[in-house]
Amino acid sequence: MRAAVCTAPGGPEVLRIRELPVPEVRDGWSLVRVEGAGLNRSELRTRQGHSPSVTFPRVLGIECVGTVADSTDPRLPAGSTVAAVMGEMGRAFDGGYAQYALLPNDLLMPVTTTLPWDVLAALPETCLTARGALDTLGIAPAGGGRLLIRGATSSVGLAATQIAAAHGIETAATTRSKDKAQALKAAGADHVLLDDAAPLLDTVRALWPEGPDYVLDLVGAATALDSLRLVRPGGTVCVAGSLSGWLIHDFEPIAMIPTGTRLTAFHSDTLKGAGGRDTLQRVIDDVEAGIHRPHIDRVFALDDIAAAHRRMEADLATGKTVVLPWAHATGT
Repeated sequence: MRAAVCTAPGGPEVLRIRELPVPEVRDGWSLVRVEGAGLNRSELRTRQGHSPSVTFPRVLGIECVGTVADSTDPRLPAGSTVAAVMGEMGRAFDGGYAQYALLPNDLLMPVTTTLPWDVLAALPETCLTARGALDTLGIAPAGGGRLLIRGATSSVGLAATQIAAAHGIETAATTRSKDKAQALKAAGADHVLLDDAAPLLDTVRALWPEGPDYVLDLVGAATALDSLRLVRPGGTVCVAGSLSGWLIHDFEPIAMIPTGTRLTAFHSDTLKGAGGRDTLQRVIDDVEAGIHRPHIDRVFALDDIAAAHRRMEADLATGKTVVLPWAHATGT
């Protein structure tokens, strides 16, 4: 089989296409023919060497969709369409940047769908994170309220914007690029706020003097403390992204979390395997019904994986980047 192997920490050039043996199934694991994999910034940071637990060489990829090729679980017969997310994929064991992946049975989520592979591949990590983060914030259908999404032009941000709009939540979405404002409007954002030179606090207070009821922070470490100042007293901030890294240095909770304000987090590992299957199927059904439309930035062949990482690293993508391991290279 062909796989994109991260040979060592470094730039996109360390992702090399290699011929590897197709893994053999073992007890508790099944072989998946990978038809599509969404790219994520956590893979970029792992590639750069910022994941101390990861050893190289490693096939990256924390998510994938495909069909079961060889199963050790009667609940996952050969030919089943499945998705897999997290659970140390692409970190402790090889992940989705390959034509086949050997994955633990408890990670595999069987789904029913007529969606093409590129569309299905854009959904698992992105939509499970968006849906789970909004649930963690306490946003309910038709529940009302004001939501600020930071890092909204990320794939998760666009998905969360769509879901919130469908729930009738008044939503403000931030971007650092005027060129991406239209994509946020198209996703259903009521307000698009430029998070550039002007202090975002001033921009948000001009819109909502008391602040939003909820802040979904997808930028993460660099903005989490600022988000606590933006939300209204007694509001909730959920950190569900790490576009700026994983650590908040010199964090003093008592001094930095305003009294009564809630700081929480959502991690998609919460919805892996059976725990996420029903949620993912609901998302798939909504996409098939036209309620939601995944935002796919670009689709790459496996041979073009380095180009895909360069685009992601340069923050050029608006929405989800997808790789199709069996597609022919385009040279882009």
